[in-house]
Amino acid sequence: MFSLNQTSSYLSKSSSPNLCGFSNSQRKACCCVPVVVSALGNNGRAVMESTLKEIRNGGSVLDLDPKSTVGGGVRDVYGEDRATEDQLVTPWTTSVASGYSLLRDPHHNKGLAFNDKERDAHYLTGLLPPVVFTQDLQERRILHNLRQYEVPLQRYMALMDLQERNERLFYKLLIDNVEELLPVVYTPTVGEACQKYGSIFRRPQGLYISLKEKGRILEVLKNWPEKTIQVIVVTDGERILGLGDLGCQGMGIPVGKLSLYTALGGLRPSACLPITIDVGTNNEKLLNDEFYIGLKQKRATGKEYADFLHEFMGAVKQNYGEKVLIQFEDFANHNAFELLTKYSTTHLVFNDDIQGTASVVLAGLVAALKLIGGSLDDHRFLFLGAGEAGTGIAELIALEMSKQKGSPVEENRKKIWLVDSKGLIVKSRIDSLQHFKKPWAHDHEPVKELLDAVKAIKPTVLIGTSGVGRTFTKEVIEEMASLNEKPLILALSNPTSQSECTAEEAYTWTQGRAIFASGSPFNPVEYDGKQLVPGQANNAYIFPGLGLGLIMSGAIRMHDDLLLAASEALARQVTQENFDKGLIYPPFTNIRKISAHIAANVAAKAYELGLASRLPRPENLVEYAESCMYSPVYRNYR
Repeated sequence: MFSLNQTSSYLSKSSSPNLCGFSNSQRKACCCVPVVVSALGNNGRAVMESTLKEIRNGGSVLDLDPKSTVGGGVRDVYGEDRATEDQLVTPWTTSVASGYSLLRDPHHNKGLAFNDKERDAHYLTGLLPPVVFTQDLQERRILHNLRQYEVPLQRYMALMDLQERNERLFYKLLIDNVEELLPVVYTPTVGEACQKYGSIFRRPQGLYISLKEKGRILEVLKNWPEKTIQVIVVTDGERILGLGDLGCQGMGIPVGKLSLYTALGGLRPSACLPITIDVGTNNEKLLNDEFYIGLKQKRATGKEYADFLHEFMGAVKQNYGEKVLIQFEDFANHNAFELLTKYSTTHLVFNDDIQGTASVVLAGLVAALKLIGGSLDDHRFLFLGAGEAGTGIAELIALEMSKQKGSPVEENRKKIWLVDSKGLIVKSRIDSLQHFKKPWAHDHEPVKELLDAVKAIKPTVLIGTSGVGRTFTKEVIEEMASLNEKPLILALSNPTSQSECTAEEAYTWTQGRAIFASGSPFNPVEYDGKQLVPGQANNAYIFPGLGLGLIMSGAIRMHDDLLLAASEALARQVTQENFDKGLIYPPFTNIRKISAHIAANVAAKAYELGLASRLPRPENLVEYAESCMYSPVYRNYR
């Protein structure tokens, strides 16, 4: 975009400081406004130069030569109306500093909350109805309207429209009503939104980088209007929640995650960048869908994929610096582990599916010990699912055991068992296992079914990360209940349709004795006259606070101890009142306070490990974290 002076000089080679030829005082007194021209063609430049000269000499658009107008209208300055279909036309756009454009700027728009003084000062009078609302009244009105929708996807679309229209109101609404709206802006509704993203797509909310841009990714990054980026959430759409390959339509995940970074962790919206890497899709339904918004080709793999991602990672570091946090989201297992391993030594990277899930689950387990007794080392863990989430959680549990006991991680892994699609992971299968599963191959005879694995291992904790719904059958849950007075059952797969069991099933089949948490939300359950409240092991507890801690300390690399610090901080936020309800996670109503404590604990560990670059260290890290948080309250304009 040219500046005003640059445009004037470019058009007329004149020293005149504005396009209209008036002084600043004259321009304020007339109806003329500053115009910034964002595209120029040779013919258009000459015609526009001629037009501007006529206006400068005292004329107006009404006095222009009628022969140069089309159909008696305004002069065809850009030659668009006279062009044939075969001729190229320059896509002219202008940016006008007027009240109308202010109302369409989501960063500054306040809608009906502009007061009379602001309306006069910023040329808004007449563009809005005369009433002036407070932000709180606007919030109540939007919430009332949202509750009229019966279909969750309609609420999602309404909220996305609000975000693109009035950013501060969107975030205030989300912060003040987080428990009600979190399932709308994120799981489970975001899953359906991604599935239908091609049909509901309206305006781009992030950056799309496809194979067509290979060799010029840095150039594409520079197209994003915000230059000071602190966190990027990026996906290639191959494994969206438990829904599989959604290709380019996975953009809903980075957009949703970054909304939570701001609402729950307090990062500025302008510092957040959602990115989708489009390398194709293997989803035949999408490839045959006329409304699909991505590349209609099979996924790139091997060297082509690796080289493209390497160019992306290098371009991000070159454009945004050493301390930008890159969060990998919903990559397929084979790429997720490789990317995390490859770039953890050169970039500040974090995989929420592997590390975020592990941290939030570990926090729940540590908190649950107050209900089931003992230490982590006293329990046996059985996982259904041995992908990113399952192995990530298992490894962090083993690391926490090592920290508590001072024992080798290898020894602690023996208390953790995993079941994949082929059965219990045991030593006799090691030659056929993927590399990330091999540490979990223990000495045991082969076991095919989950129920038989439960009977053989006798776990105290059953964790589901399979992405396959209803796999915790009645027989499996009843066996857990027969082995444990208070079986701990975590059905973590998202969205709700893919959960291994429901809260009602877990409570009913254990006669109300289960301690239950899930990845997607479930309503409280009445059992035997008592209300049982299921917990939600939502990654949103961890990644916003973790990200804030990394950024406010200026951390340059991720470390496992930072994940443990986040888990410990979250576990400490669970109160006795929460335990009395059977909860192992605190309510989301206090999420900003929780995030501040997590951020402070993460930052403290970063300073301790020598990973922090922002010096000197603040004395009170919790207060500092709170002071860093973005506030969505409206600002008053001059």
